[in-house]
Amino acid sequence: MNLREYQLRATTTDQNPRASWSADEASKEPQKHNVIPLMGLIGEVGGLLSEYKKMLRDGAIHEQFPQQVAEELGDILWYVATVATKFGLDLDKIAEQNILKTENRWHEPGEKRKLYDDGLPDNQQLPRQFSYKFSHREIDGTERLIIIDNASNEDHGDPLRDNAYDDDGYRFHDVLHFAFAVHLGWSPVWRKLLRNGKKLSKRTPFAVDDAEDGGRSQVIEEAIIAAAYVYADKHNFMAGAGAIDWQLLRHIKQMTANLEVGDRTTWEWNRALLDGFNVWRMLRDHNGGTVSGDLLTNVLLFTPTDIH
Repeated sequence: MNLREYQLRATTTDQNPRASWSADEASKEPQKHNVIPLMGLIGEVGGLLSEYKKMLRDGAIHEQFPQQVAEELGDILWYVATVATKFGLDLDKIAEQNILKTENRWHEPGEKRKLYDDGLPDNQQLPRQFSYKFSHREIDGTERLIIIDNASNEDHGDPLRDNAYDDDGYRFHDVLHFAFAVHLGWSPVWRKLLRNGKKLSKRTPFAVDDAEDGGRSQVIEEAIIAAAYVYADKHNFMAGAGAIDWQLLRHIKQMTANLEVGDRTTWEWNRALLDGFNVWRMLRDHNGGTVSGDLLTNVLLFTPTDIH
């Protein structure tokens, strides 16, 4: 039996059917035929937990545990199908969309992704390998973070501070731009800094440069990092974490849906953020150091300044 057939047959046993679904109805006071299956769903989940409680209490003598779980899951499925019907949804499509979302979240892509600027002239491509030194320098009486391109020994971007009352390490956030480049092949902010330093030319044609590397894309990338930083600050900056919260990943996917990086999976974003914050923590703990990366092998490394 497939889910669509199950949903249709479940409908015939609904004792509180409704004529048809409409958005106007949903905006009014709760309707009996909608509320009953929603409450029933909650009750059946409670029944499932109750069976597990009995198993914990009684152990091996609760011999009917598997059968009882199967029955409770069946009742839950009936209420799920009925709720879907109440709101004009197709259970088959719900299941398909859910498994695609879950695979996108937890499966590593099956093949190596091409970089977005593959095939363009070398002067339009992000550097495939890079190395930058993060150190501090006193400027106008205040200590600021300086990022130095080790290949040219030139400053990369402007001197940075945390721009906060307390030292929270935000000045090291450029490492997240590097993490995006390494794991996603994407960073319009890094592209801008490279163009400003005469190390990269604008992408052609103009429409690509304007849409993918323009100010709007740069703002989106900085907004992603700001949101991720707020999240990380409340989760020990991801130390020991194996996954980023789904709500943040979904927010990022929504923000980037119309950009080239919109084809990257939530698994790839998860990896980029975890690796980026891992290196960020080392930069913060050492108050600087060297960050190197390879876009071809998806490797981001940290080396303390006192290691030669």
